[in-house]
Amino acid sequence: MSKKVLIVGGVAGGASVAARVRRLDEQAEIVMFEKGPYVSFSNCCIPFHISGDIEESQDLVLMNPDGFETQYNIDARVHNEVMHINREEKTVEVKNHQTGDTYAEAYDVLFLSPGAKAILPQSIKGINSSHVFVMKTVPDVEELTNYTKSNDVKDVVVVGGGYIGLEVAENLKKAGFSVTLIEAQNQVMAPMDYDMVQIVNREIVKNGIDLILEDAVTEISSDRVVLHSGKEVKAQAVVMAIGVRPETTLAVDAGLELGKTGAIKVNHHYQTTDPSIYAVGDAIESTCFITGKKMMLTLAGPAQRQARAAADHVYGRTYLNTGVIGSSSLKMFDMNIASTGLNEKQLQNAGIEYDFAYVIPKDKVSIMPDAENLFFKLIFAVPSGQILGAQAVGKGNVDKRIDVIATAIMLHGNLEQLKELELSYSPHFSTAKDVVNHAVLVGLNVLNGEFNKVPVTKVRELVENGATIIDAREEDEYELSHVKGSINIPLSQFRNRLNEFPKDKPFYVHCRSGQRSYNMVRALNQLGYPNGYNIDGSFLGISEYEYFNDIQLDRDPIVTDYNFA
Repeated sequence: MSKKVLIVGGVAGGASVAARVRRLDEQAEIVMFEKGPYVSFSNCCIPFHISGDIEESQDLVLMNPDGFETQYNIDARVHNEVMHINREEKTVEVKNHQTGDTYAEAYDVLFLSPGAKAILPQSIKGINSSHVFVMKTVPDVEELTNYTKSNDVKDVVVVGGGYIGLEVAENLKKAGFSVTLIEAQNQVMAPMDYDMVQIVNREIVKNGIDLILEDAVTEISSDRVVLHSGKEVKAQAVVMAIGVRPETTLAVDAGLELGKTGAIKVNHHYQTTDPSIYAVGDAIESTCFITGKKMMLTLAGPAQRQARAAADHVYGRTYLNTGVIGSSSLKMFDMNIASTGLNEKQLQNAGIEYDFAYVIPKDKVSIMPDAENLFFKLIFAVPSGQILGAQAVGKGNVDKRIDVIATAIMLHGNLEQLKELELSYSPHFSTAKDVVNHAVLVGLNVLNGEFNKVPVTKVRELVENGATIIDAREEDEYELSHVKGSINIPLSQFRNRLNEFPKDKPFYVHCRSGQRSYNMVRALNQLGYPNGYNIDGSFLGISEYEYFNDIQLDRDPIVTDYNFA
């Protein structure tokens, strides 16, 4: 006997369920309900319509109901909203928003993929104004673009420094608007560590976006927003991107249990507390692969995998639910950003002991004309060396390196195993010792206590306290720019200048990217100078870390002249 399968919601979760069920069961009756006008669209690409990178909004639509019907024999009903679930009778109550009619539809199996809804704090005065927008659906971006064109908008405020907020801000800037990005926390991009985010901050301000951190919007008027600090920012349009909440209204109304995070509770097969009802995507509670703790994750990739697994379970197929690690990437103007696993703050909150390697090699052979710096941070457990996370920022292929680390995490890899990792090499794509290999070797040195190091976050404190800082770059590099109060002892000269290194107190060494200073510290330790510390990130890291903070806090720089070459 064929099954009748109902699916609430489309896009990554719901549409993937529908397609998988059809592949498994040609006889099944499949009905998919979407309250909006589009059942399958690329919500991740929505911001790129603002700038015209994606010219037509309809190009965001991946498949219409006719396509689902003719190609897959799936009944996709747009403008049809499921209003209520009757679990006892195994029916749903549906409202057709075009006709106003309400009808019942029976099911054997019901899938919920309602997604998440944008957070719009009602405490903000003016939050419901007509010039305040969110960016979740194709109609959302159409409303924003139509409004900006018809109202001669010049200044736009984007509230929220997550992935959507950053992409919206970038594309608004590319479209010619004056853009201010406001984030209430002390950094954008929560999955990244504070030190790595500073590189992103510089890219944002370099491209003409006014970035305001640690300040929140309290009021929105017709031509400006007012911040908690009292500052006013011109804005004829406002995009709210401060986050999302799982859409659980239908589940709660049906008496389905929510998890610790407030999202829909599911088991390892994505069944809710009603075995006939499954849930996938942004509305459900996931499990962190590393910590085993419950979390929420709003990414398309995991939603599609959940959809396949849930559909498979209906048809008796087995599934190993590993949990999620949160791999993601972003392009911000000329800079590419990617991360996977846990960052420092998350590890501290979880009580996991860790350390990290911070390296800045080139993303390909340095003599290649398009070789660029790649800022890479690899985080590992202490003392096991198990890989816990990584972050990368650069103009080159950061996603490739992060994907390698994501694979290692999922396979419970550790530093020793990754040391022998054989990655593809060509001068066009990488170096013979790839960024990943480089970071792993440094990580092993750190784990084994081969040398002492201090993070880039501590350099200002060292300068202000009069610590001995040694610049191991050559004299011409030092003259261009250097840390105030530092002593220039190039790697090429230090063996003849040993008397300038203190034996009775710590001293801190940096070069351009950390390689020369590391070699100097290792040599000095063997020559009877055990108090040498290598500075993570060296001059490149110091400059990137300090630059935006100096602008934002209006403080005296510790670098004579910022030089990012």
